[in-house]
Amino acid sequence: MPADKPDRTPITTSEEAGIQAGIAADPDNPEWTEADFRSAVPFEQAFPVLAEKLRRTRGPQSAPTKQLVSLRLDHDVLLRFRATGPGWQSRMNEALRRAAADLPD
Repeated sequence: MPADKPDRTPITTSEEAGIQAGIAADPDNPEWTEADFRSAVPFEQAFPVLAEKLRRTRGPQSAPTKQLVSLRLDHDVLLRFRATGPGWQSRMNEALRRAAADLPD
């Protein structure tokens, strides 16, 4: 079966029994009941201070300095820049800036 197509074969009765036995054997992580679902609250309400610390926002951009474009590049060129690790897009931008400086007006 291809990797992009998950196996949708129904589980057998014995597999289901094994799953249920595993749930029953784990007292630290019991299966949720309807009452559990009804009393649940969102993480931000349950832990507001922690939720605020985890929120990663950089705020509004003061003035857009970059423009989103669609660009077709040779595969080997793209792989070469990506292989340099995080920040590869900024390095590609700098390489294009240097090349643009050499273009005639």
